Amino acid sequence: MLIVTEATIANAGVLETRSLPKKFLGRVQLVPRAAGLGLWLRLIVEMQLVRYLAALLPFVVIPFLSRDLALPVTQAPLAMLIVIAFVEMKVLRLSKAARAQAVDADEAARRLDRLHFRARAALRKIAARQGIAEGELRLVIEQSELARIAPLTLVSVQCATPKPGLLALDAADRADLSGLFDADLSERALLAVNHRADVYIRDIAQEARAVSAHARLAAALEKRGAGA
Repeated sequence: MLIVTEATIANAGVLETRSLPKKFLGRVQLVPRAAGLGLWLRLIVEMQLVRYLAALLPFVVIPFLSRDLALPVTQAPLAMLIVIAFVEMKVLRLSKAARAQAVDADEAARRLDRLHFRARAALRKIAARQGIAEGELRLVIEQSELARIAPLTLVSVQCATPKPGLLALDAADRADLSGLFDADLSERALLAVNHRADVYIRDIAQEARAVSAHARLAAALEKRGAGA
């Protein structure tokens, strides 16, 4: 999971938006700060051009292995297109039937209920900690639709007040969001739900005015304790 905010993204210019929810996958290239090798590799795989070049690698290697096949291989654009389509549609994505069988309807509903409960709890904590009293906070969870590889999940907190944008999240805010996924609800478990619905972005809203005074007091005491 990558929490998308100014503190975690080096190219912060891509976070600007005029409408919500802000989507990233397939639109902009995120450059995370202090990312591990696994995350970097997963982001690279998400680049369509890289996947196309990888699929066409045999067409580059075969001419070096066999002179007789060099000319037919290099002059087979239709075969190249077929290979790319096969990798993209059959290897890296699930068929409609496979998506429907990824998880049953009841279990999908339970997973979404758990996600909404955790998301709204995190949003209430963030709103209280940042002193946000008006408007609506939206937790946007975007996942890559690629299957059979490690899930890529982007999490951001977005708001329309005073203007559309992504909320700046400090370490405590990001710690709250890190509890969205665990053994009971993993990123892959959510991806199975998204495969079934063919929906890869979840937008969960929380009214700032609904945050209780008790939660705001607890956030203030937490800040005071941290300062001390």
